[in-house]
Amino acid sequence: MLKPLFAHLRRQHARPRLWTRQHANSRCCCSIPAVTGAPFARWTTTASLNTLRTPRPPIDTIYALSTSPGKAGVAVLRVSGPDAKKTLTQMTSLTSSVDARRAYFRRIHHPSSGHLLDKGIVLFFPGPNSFTGEDIVELHIHGGNAVVKSVLGALGAIDHFRMAEPGEFAKRAFDNDKLDLTELEGLADLLNAETEMQQRLALRQAEGGLRIPFDAWRQDIIRCMALTEAVIDFGEDENIEDDVLLDVNSKVRELRMTIMQHLDDQHAGEIVRNGLQVAIVGPPNAGKSSFLNRLAKREAAIVSDIPGTTRDIVEVKMDLQGYPVMVSDTAGLRESEDRIEMEGVKRAQARVAVADIKICLLALPSLVRDAGGGAVRVDPMIRKIIDDDTYLLVNKVDASQGAVDDTLLRQLQTATGAKRVWAISCATGQGIDVFLAGLVKDLETKLQPCLANPILITQARHRQHLEHCVACLDTYLEMPEDEIVLGAEELRQAANALGRITGRIDVEDILDALFSQFCIGK
Repeated sequence: MLKPLFAHLRRQHARPRLWTRQHANSRCCCSIPAVTGAPFARWTTTASLNTLRTPRPPIDTIYALSTSPGKAGVAVLRVSGPDAKKTLTQMTSLTSSVDARRAYFRRIHHPSSGHLLDKGIVLFFPGPNSFTGEDIVELHIHGGNAVVKSVLGALGAIDHFRMAEPGEFAKRAFDNDKLDLTELEGLADLLNAETEMQQRLALRQAEGGLRIPFDAWRQDIIRCMALTEAVIDFGEDENIEDDVLLDVNSKVRELRMTIMQHLDDQHAGEIVRNGLQVAIVGPPNAGKSSFLNRLAKREAAIVSDIPGTTRDIVEVKMDLQGYPVMVSDTAGLRESEDRIEMEGVKRAQARVAVADIKICLLALPSLVRDAGGGAVRVDPMIRKIIDDDTYLLVNKVDASQGAVDDTLLRQLQTATGAKRVWAISCATGQGIDVFLAGLVKDLETKLQPCLANPILITQARHRQHLEHCVACLDTYLEMPEDEIVLGAEELRQAANALGRITGRIDVEDILDALFSQFCIGK
């Protein structure tokens, strides 16, 4: 159906493409395989969509320590840039014709004085097939502080060599199109990962888990935009079939549905990346600080039988079977004339408002039933914060002479609307392992189906741009056919929204913030 249209466009409007040959095979070049005619070139160039990043050739060669500073068995120094080979010729006995990716054991000398500094492994990675896309030399030397300092000083003595800035190696990889923005974010998350779940998620993203589908969606939108523009330019003159717009609309609806499915992920990626926020709440002397210490397996919070001991929020990071968790102990909730204590209560309530999970502790001896052993009464201030995302723990069961009545636990759940109720003892540890096992099972039930999705949103900015893309697609679909020019602009904005996720356009402010998270050697 589209072949006559494309043939006409090629015949009537043939002209050279607007990008150079060196960009022809670049993955950031959004060419349209099904539309090879020149009229569509303008929709795939920097002039209209800013999809091309022209690498800025660096003048200096940079170097840095890539491993952690301090005493170690081995330290790795990385050199990247146009003169990286000078490291080989001026500091070792190797020549510029060294084999790539072959390990050489050599003595390392100062380039000026010739003094022996150390001996170690030397590797050469020629560009563009390297991490930065430039020539890279790595020196694997002994990790003593004096050795590392002397070799870094020697590298600084070579002309046009300078110490790298934080994240500069990664920035050059981005500039040379070795990594896109989502892969860089994944790499930063991998370096900061503290749990197995964070590691798996970051590694998936660093290997292109988001770049590949986002680029594919963007390519589809650009194809739709190119067809729409063709109808605008040549539809009346050449009697282009109406089915062209019908096909475009069908593809846009399909894309919208796909993106919406990925947005409906319960924020699982962001939760795993940033950690679950868990707030421990309850009245004074319910055992909240003791419970935190049990979880942390150390004395993280002060424990006292004096009510109102905890005033500020005490935070502890935990690895809960692979799930990163930030547990916060808060002030006891009650009315008080003490202004400092009430400030603690206000902070506790604010933390509860942003928590992903709330754990409310009530002391068994303080629970009061109505006359005749009826329903359990709970303080209104406590009851107000309990909802279906709250786990209710009845503490100090060791103070009871017998087993805790299951009827009491059921009454508490009915009266408060809590998600689940457990009986525990922070003094003896009774019931805590059972509670944690139940909590992990609930987390797996909630998050695992989403985490199994290969396209998992991990950052708020990803979600923001995807939502903007969907909004633009919705606006396009709602427009009548006689406003097709405005519709094409909505498609352009939708493509740009996806381009901002992967770093194709308008990301300088994001890059500055991202590269500052890397160490100097990365």
